[in-house]
Amino acid sequence: MQTKHFFSDPNHLVLTALHSITLTNPSLALDPTHKIVFRRPDAPRKAKKVSIVTGGGSGHEPAFAGYVGHGLCDASVAGTIFASPSAEQIRRAAMDRVPTNEGVFIIPMNYTGDVLNFGMATEKCRAAGINTEFFAINDDVGVGREKGGLVGRRGLCGGILILKMIGALAEAGGSLEEVYGLARQVNDNLVSLGSSLEHVHIPGRDVPEDTVQHGEVEIGMGIHNEPGSHRAKFELVGLVSIMLKQLLDQNDTDRNYITRKPEDKFVLLVNNLGGVSPLEMAGITDELYRQLERDYQVKPVRLIQGTFLTSLNGLGFSVSLLRLSDTGLGAGKSMLELLDAPAEAVGWSAPIPTSTWDNRSDAPVELKDSNLAEELPSNLKLDPAVVKKILGAGLKRVISVEPEVTRYDTIVGDGDCGVGLKRGAEAIQALLDNASPPLSDDIVNTVNRIVTVVENTMDGTSGAIYAIFLNALAHGLRAQDQSSAVPATTEVWAKALKHSINALSKYTPAKPGDRTLMDALVPFGDTLMETLDVRVAAAASQQGSESTKSMKASLGRAVYVGGEEEWLGKVPDPGAYGLSEFLTGLAEAVEK
Repeated sequence: MQTKHFFSDPNHLVLTALHSITLTNPSLALDPTHKIVFRRPDAPRKAKKVSIVTGGGSGHEPAFAGYVGHGLCDASVAGTIFASPSAEQIRRAAMDRVPTNEGVFIIPMNYTGDVLNFGMATEKCRAAGINTEFFAINDDVGVGREKGGLVGRRGLCGGILILKMIGALAEAGGSLEEVYGLARQVNDNLVSLGSSLEHVHIPGRDVPEDTVQHGEVEIGMGIHNEPGSHRAKFELVGLVSIMLKQLLDQNDTDRNYITRKPEDKFVLLVNNLGGVSPLEMAGITDELYRQLERDYQVKPVRLIQGTFLTSLNGLGFSVSLLRLSDTGLGAGKSMLELLDAPAEAVGWSAPIPTSTWDNRSDAPVELKDSNLAEELPSNLKLDPAVVKKILGAGLKRVISVEPEVTRYDTIVGDGDCGVGLKRGAEAIQALLDNASPPLSDDIVNTVNRIVTVVENTMDGTSGAIYAIFLNALAHGLRAQDQSSAVPATTEVWAKALKHSINALSKYTPAKPGDRTLMDALVPFGDTLMETLDVRVAAAASQQGSESTKSMKASLGRAVYVGGEEEWLGKVPDPGAYGLSEFLTGLAEAVEK
């Protein structure tokens, strides 16, 4: 459980968060005393429009203040973290902060405190002669009918779809009766379920004793740490299967809230509860889509993924499925059209327009791959057996020194340099041993094939540097191509090497003396150009690598590591050392 926070005072945190909404959306204003975010009276607004008031406890951002703005809600009322706002706060919002001439629709989530306080405010508005309707969003299936009892379903992220559609309808001139009716209709066709790997900690409070054990997941957990249906051993594919079954199993009389027909169309909303990385959320969405299509023959006509209703930094996600039905409201007011309608609210992050969805195609895209090595042959020749012998010797040496390179990089870097070099070397060796088609005597073709291997197997900074270097090396070789066959001599290689080093300098400021692999590469290139002797050039590379022991780093991870007193004068740059060993291996093979 994450218990570290930047704020220790939760009340101050809530007020600053509400104020930030008015900074990111200039059409809004804040009543700090009553924690109300509302549309500014001087902002553009239709004269005859139903006002929509929502809200609830804080800690669910961007809900609910994030859904105030043109095309969505007119005001939101915030309580403290995970606690309902008071009836007086809500009354102020509904009677004093929004226009009331066309009526007010009050719509919270279905939690006891929210229902009581928003309901009390509704009755105060009615008593004051304001045409007011009330509805509590209830879309959760984590707690079924039997356990939910008289309280009913909890409100989860599917409710944001309701807010979006009724907001669009109100903006389009829908009456209070129509807005209220649409909210009920959408809710009747909506199911949601959340799951989380851990409870959350509220800033300024004690750490709760109950936690979800490592390797387990709470299925159906609510947005205030409330328990769900059960806990299970965590495994994503199985979790998604369980969640979809609770959402869509027609035989589950306890949770079957919608009846599904083969022709029905659905909207899928995948919501981050606050603490899941975007990378994992994307993977979760992909798994949900796969299983929906495979096991339920449901292919959503809209798929919306993002952070819409959170539980602070909850390490979980929720899934909402909306079955589309006819609103009966006429042209431009179908559920999809209302969902796609534009909105100026910072919490609504569904930017894909209707036209893009309408042009959706399932036709496979033809993937074309350019293979310049095969398309553009050269006349620079080198026997493949010689390439295998000399290059293989260098690769073998790199693989053998991986433990030493790793040890050096563990001291002055992040420990992955040796493994990265070994992975690239092994992949190139596999190409030499099992190339299909076999390597030819066209050395430009061979280098280009090696480039492809490096680009696909070596990542990180060193991988990028080697890929740029080798691409430029191929270009430097091709620049010396003749109209007839010529051997790739040492002089040809020296010129190509000089070209590639110059090209590399365009993309990295590293130069000899900066404690990088350039301390080994540049001396090798310069010496080879001067002497045309690979052995002498390799010795210069070894000397350059050795000199890095006494250098302070000015580039790369070593800059941030610190502790130079422990390694300065003792540890060479891992990248320079690994490269110099490779070049030494080449030189030894040339000797033989």
